[in-house]
Amino acid sequence: MFKEFKEFAVRGNVIDMAVGIIIGAAFTTVVQSLVKDILMPPLGLLTTEIDFGNAFLVLKEGTTPGPYSSLQIAQEAGAVVLRYGTFFNAVISFGLVSFTVFLLVRYINKLKRPKQTPEPVSPAIKKCQFCFSDIPVEARRCPHCTSNIES
Repeated sequence: MFKEFKEFAVRGNVIDMAVGIIIGAAFTTVVQSLVKDILMPPLGLLTTEIDFGNAFLVLKEGTTPGPYSSLQIAQEAGAVVLRYGTFFNAVISFGLVSFTVFLLVRYINKLKRPKQTPEPVSPAIKKCQFCFSDIPVEARRCPHCTSNIES
């Protein structure tokens, strides 16, 4: 059984998958920092500095009666709360992370895509070797000077 596990573990697919998971975890940290530290502060300014993380609805009061000025105070009082602000923050964060990943994957795919060079267009006309007028490539006789054209 140990021999079979060793063969399974050293296959290229398993090692590639492990490397991908490790890089994915590191990438997740970078993207989360981008969203939390770079993108969310300007978004907070645009929404007049509303702290959605502190938005909640009291379903049942705790040992200390409300109203509660913050989510933390409500939770410390043992109140049952619906934390819709935290959910809204998670939705915004998910949207920003997924859009950032989309842009990154789009850019990587653009780098991977081979450069497409247009196929050379064969000329439709050529010059008559006697009178130097433009004639079709398929012509065997010049319509201007009536000379025989060599191929």
